[in-house]
Amino acid sequence: MTEAAPIRFSPDLETVKPDERETISALIEQFDVILERTAEDYGHAVRSVHAKAHGILEGELSVREGLSPELAQGLFARPGRHKVYMRLSTNAGDILPDAISLPRGLALKVTDVDGQRLPGAEGTTQDFVMVNGPIFQTADPKKFLSSLKLLAKTTDRLEGTKTVVSSVLQTVNKGLEAVGVTSTTVQALGGAPNSDPLGETYFSVTPFRYGDYVAKFRLKPVSAGLTNRTGTEIDASDRENAIREAVQAEMAETVGVWEFQVQLCRDTEKQPIEDPTVEWKEEEAPFETVATLTAAPQDSWSPAKVQAVNEEMRFSVWTGLEAHRPLGSINRARNEPYRHSAEFRARFNGCPFHEPRG
Repeated sequence: MTEAAPIRFSPDLETVKPDERETISALIEQFDVILERTAEDYGHAVRSVHAKAHGILEGELSVREGLSPELAQGLFARPGRHKVYMRLSTNAGDILPDAISLPRGLALKVTDVDGQRLPGAEGTTQDFVMVNGPIFQTADPKKFLSSLKLLAKTTDRLEGTKTVVSSVLQTVNKGLEAVGVTSTTVQALGGAPNSDPLGETYFSVTPFRYGDYVAKFRLKPVSAGLTNRTGTEIDASDRENAIREAVQAEMAETVGVWEFQVQLCRDTEKQPIEDPTVEWKEEEAPFETVATLTAAPQDSWSPAKVQAVNEEMRFSVWTGLEAHRPLGSINRARNEPYRHSAEFRARFNGCPFHEPRG
């Protein structure tokens, strides 16, 4: 079977609905509920989503030589080495005990990236924000708003009850998986397996411009020190920060190697731009490796790293190159609210953000 040619990027691939502006304003309002409530409780502002970090890693991204023309695009247009920062997290806007099991996130900041910047993108970095599943939980900003309203209502409410509910939902989710069903709704509400984040594969879930083309991204663990932990669950029943402690112990002696992979869009019916709840099937749009990410053994929770990355950096899909412009309604809805969230955090904490150089 001949592989379909990759779809060329065009602004016409996106469809902007007339009420998107109104929905984005409502999203900002809900982010404010979460931000203000958690800042009041902690005396310190935290991220409105992915508030709790489990590890901060420094590493190097090495862009491969000899990439084909359709893969040699944007950041990956030529071979090179870039210092990177990685933040491992879970997706709630609260700092919750790890017994409340939620999907994992990985934010990646690549330094010293040359090229035309996205509007308002400071510095010379390229951010990639990923989660450990191939699809987003909502199809459009309105449904995202409904989910965020639920998150805002439960932020800082009945933490003990959340722990019990999470345990029940984990059991439900395992039952569904046993019969071949995976529920992103159950996982998002606290029924995700309490997996070791170092063994997980992370996906961009939403599409991006990839120079002349369109793609989604994936970060896949390949070294034995990581793949040995794939599917491993961490017992967090009696330790509030069990995941952070596990990652710190593991990274003290682990060489982590991941492959950064690109999935080019080849059919906009099968690989839609505007609906991130549709998985782009790998057999129809294969992932191809364009770079390798390596992290040497290190202290993943040193005070200096926590301050420099967790406190003084922001991660956004809208920080980067025009060649990797975020596409689709969910990405458009992430721009202003996420910047608003970061600016609130900077003001409240009196700590401006810094875009690092390698």
